[in-house]
Amino acid sequence: MGVRAALILQTVLGLDAARIARAFVVPPATLGQRLSRAKAKIRGAGVPFRVPGKGEIEGRLDDVLLAIYAAYGLGWEVPGGLAAGRGREDLAGEALFLARLVAELMPEEPEPLGLLALVLYCEARRGARRDATGGYVPLAAQDRALWDGAMVAEAEASLEAAARMARPGRFQTEAAIQSVQVQAARGSTGDPAVLSALYDFLVSRWPSLAAEVARAVVHGAARGPERGLQILDAIPASRIAAYQPWWAARLELCLRAGDTPGAEAARVQAIALTDDAAVSAWLARRF
Repeated sequence: MGVRAALILQTVLGLDAARIARAFVVPPATLGQRLSRAKAKIRGAGVPFRVPGKGEIEGRLDDVLLAIYAAYGLGWEVPGGLAAGRGREDLAGEALFLARLVAELMPEEPEPLGLLALVLYCEARRGARRDATGGYVPLAAQDRALWDGAMVAEAEASLEAAARMARPGRFQTEAAIQSVQVQAARGSTGDPAVLSALYDFLVSRWPSLAAEVARAVVHGAARGPERGLQILDAIPASRIAAYQPWWAARLELCLRAGDTPGAEAARVQAIALTDDAAVSAWLARRF
């Protein structure tokens, strides 16, 4: 992770180091040190706070997009959605606004369109993530009628516009994954073979812990749970000890493989690492 995206989140959106660290899956103390060193370097060099010129934007675009995506990810964790936020707490709303703004300001660049599509696909499903009692609803079980059709259509149009530029990137690839999932029938998260190919490409070019874990799950669906577990186990233990999605993925793959003790151990860890009561309750019912 480059420190510039973290600086954007702190300077522009006012987030503290602990919350930013959560977004980038790094220890808060580590991120705090990186931010302190970066700020000291900026002060020492006398770098002014100003809007960059047109010739300076290209080298900074990736960090801007990453910061917007991280902000959206933090906002996505708020169950109540856009209406639940107040001011700077409405990160999902701010991130969607910023994603649209960058796409409008840079129509010749495909990655802002890819990011906009990705955020729209995710935001379109927000109303279906919880049931009437506030219970967690996984993607495959969501009622498609509750999805925001206008957002899905806008996402598809944005992704198609980006694809026409024939310059694939990280956010376009992640948006393509969301497109496959959105088009799947209820009860499915999409064609495992197609998703496996997309995740292979994503991880080979723009690796991240989240993508590696998701790749394990789709390979488990395409080639059997044992293959998915192999991919999970190849991730260094130091990276996944406190990463809840890894344990949730292991729970699912162990259940499919018939490994009840392994599934129970993973479930205990997955529940311990989430602060969302609805997710905890759903995990507790997985047996």
